[in-house]
Amino acid sequence: MSLLLRNLQSAIPLRRAPLRARIELLRHILGIRRFDLGVVCVDNQGIQRLNRIYRQAHGPTDVLSFPFHEDLRAGAVPQPECPDDLNLGDIFLGVEYIFHQCQENGENYYDILTVTAAHGLCHLLGYKHNTAAEWREMFQKEKLTLEELNRVAGTSLQPLTKNLFG
Repeated sequence: MSLLLRNLQSAIPLRRAPLRARIELLRHILGIRRFDLGVVCVDNQGIQRLNRIYRQAHGPTDVLSFPFHEDLRAGAVPQPECPDDLNLGDIFLGVEYIFHQCQENGENYYDILTVTAAHGLCHLLGYKHNTAAEWREMFQKEKLTLEELNRVAGTSLQPLTKNLFG
C-alpha cells in the first residue's frame, strides 16, 4: 500500500527521497508494506503542540506515533477485517528537534531520521517502553530491524532507545 511522506516544516532542509527509500526498506523488513502509513515531518512548534495535546508533555520531542490499531499486542501485525483497516497509522517526526540533537552529538541527520522512523514504526506495531520489560522487548525489535537494514543498506544504525534503561 502507500507511504505518504509529508514535509510540513521549513526550518530544516529535508530531502524526502532518501528518507522515503529507507522507510520503504523498514516497511519491507517489518512485513508491513501492505499497510498505508503516514509520515509527517514537523518543526519544533508543530511537534511541541502535538506533544502537549496528546501526551500532556511540554517541549518538543523527536517522534510521536499514532497507531490506527490501538490495542495491538507488541509485535503483532494487524489483521484487517476490511480494506479500510489496511492502515498502520501516522508517525510525526520532529525534524528540527532531531537536526539539533544530531548537531550536538555529531550524528548523521538522515541516519537518525531513519532510526527515529524505525522507533515510530515499532510503536505503531504495539511496542512500548514505559517499563524495563517493555523496553527490552522494544529494544530487541528495533535492534533486529536495524541490523537487517544495516545488512541491506550498508549502514551501521543503532536503536534509538539503546540507553533508556540499560
